[in-house]
Amino acid sequence: MLKTAMQPKWIGTLVLALVLASVFVVLSAWQFSQSETEPVPTEDITETPVALTEVHQPEQAMTVAEADRIVDFSGEFLPDTQVLIEERLQNGETGYWVIGAFRPDDAPGENIIPVVRGWVADPADADAQPAEQELTIQGRLLPPEAPGPGPREYAEDGTQIFPTLSPAELINVWDQPGYSGFVVAFDMLDAAGDEVGAASSSSALEPVEVGPQPEATGFNWLNLFYGVEWTVFAGFAFYLWWRLVKDAHEKQLEEERLDREWQEQWRAEQLALREQNRTED
Repeated sequence: MLKTAMQPKWIGTLVLALVLASVFVVLSAWQFSQSETEPVPTEDITETPVALTEVHQPEQAMTVAEADRIVDFSGEFLPDTQVLIEERLQNGETGYWVIGAFRPDDAPGENIIPVVRGWVADPADADAQPAEQELTIQGRLLPPEAPGPGPREYAEDGTQIFPTLSPAELINVWDQPGYSGFVVAFDMLDAAGDEVGAASSSSALEPVEVGPQPEATGFNWLNLFYGVEWTVFAGFAFYLWWRLVKDAHEKQLEEERLDREWQEQWRAEQLALREQNRTED
């Protein structure tokens, strides 16, 4: 079989198999590198307040390292931008998040970010939005939700109700450029340092508490499966070459066996013919 494998045709095929296997190994290594998801920031990082503009930039997708951070920013709510997000659980009860478009003072390009002011069981209980008032907010920065299906509803006072908190959809409704994520406000202070909104005793809003994500590193099992698959393909390239060489070697042995049998049969026929000629003479 080694003699068959050393033929130029099969040496060239082996080189091709090596090239294919190398490509498959590179693809496998890339898939394995992509299989490990970006680690969630530790609680020491997420729970340390930082300025919003230092963590996340507007009109850019939010990364895992940016999401879940506690951020500080100052600015004001835009008038007539209050909306509600339905089917939000609070202590086992379904209600609504009260949202408004907030423009941070130091946001580039005067971009806005949706801010969750609080939770209410009934849309009629939602406080009026503190518009055109300088406020300082601390809250948790969260990634966007996808737009929900179905028609949009309205509360009795005309406030629009959405199924999900999608900044992309709200930016189109408010006609303002904005951040890709949103903030759940924990503290909201006015210029005098007094509590405004859910933290205020005079508000019907209940504070929305969102804790940090679990500290874990996961795996993308699809990428892991593809990595194993490319490794199998690399091995299969060599197996295919070996199988082709083996088949060629077995075919050559079979042809040699048939040649020997034909030669033996031809000799036997010639001897029989000579014997017959000798008998006739």
